[in-house]
Amino acid sequence: MDEDSYRDEQLVELYDSDNATRDDHEYYLTLANTVRATKILDFGCGTGLLTRALATPGRVVIGVDPSATMLGYARRQPGAEAITWIDGDATAIEGAGDVDLVVSSGNTMMHLSPESYPSVLRSLAGALRPGGGISFESRNPAARAWAHWNRSETYTEREIPSGHLREWLEVTEADGGRVVFDAHNVFQDGRESIYTSVLFFRTAEAITADLERAGFGDIQVRGGWRGEPVSDQSPALVFQARKPWTLT
Repeated sequence: MDEDSYRDEQLVELYDSDNATRDDHEYYLTLANTVRATKILDFGCGTGLLTRALATPGRVVIGVDPSATMLGYARRQPGAEAITWIDGDATAIEGAGDVDLVVSSGNTMMHLSPESYPSVLRSLAGALRPGGGISFESRNPAARAWAHWNRSETYTEREIPSGHLREWLEVTEADGGRVVFDAHNVFQDGRESIYTSVLFFRTAEAITADLERAGFGDIQVRGGWRGEPVSDQSPALVFQARKPWTLT
């Protein structure tokens, strides 16, 4: 996982504005209210859009992200002072066992390699209190979204504060659930920023087994943000799981 995939301040600002209204954020906010979470950990918090929205009076909210650029932006936003921001990955999380809810949006879990993924789930379990919950999403490999990540299908042009922007995606590798793609951003002055990302597509069955190995139970998976059943056409797999009240 690239520790700072978003190194360009202009692109970070665009990311924040592009994601201002999202169904996944509404889902996580509703979940936090439903379980009456008073301490929440947002893993892979990015610019902190969701993190700040979670920080209602009476709540302790922690945002964790490895991107110094993203967190730098997050710390400058209104309401940022209410959040505890942590620069780092899952190894920076304290296993205090007192968090009510862990959330992870933006397909953060897909950036984790097979080598690091199991230890991350264990770290998140360690942060949770007994009976605490975790929720995150992952793209459904059956829907094969990456098949459409090419210039002809993703090319767009738009105006941004610094001028005209051209952007598109291009897959460079796709094998065994591992997809590598470049995000091209060409600014009005001709400068091109290319960011390479690696995503690991995992099936619902594989993720369920991984959660069980990490000690989670009561695992539920849905095919969308409104509780839709999972099908091959479901673009996202939305998970909820719980840390058992007692260890078996």
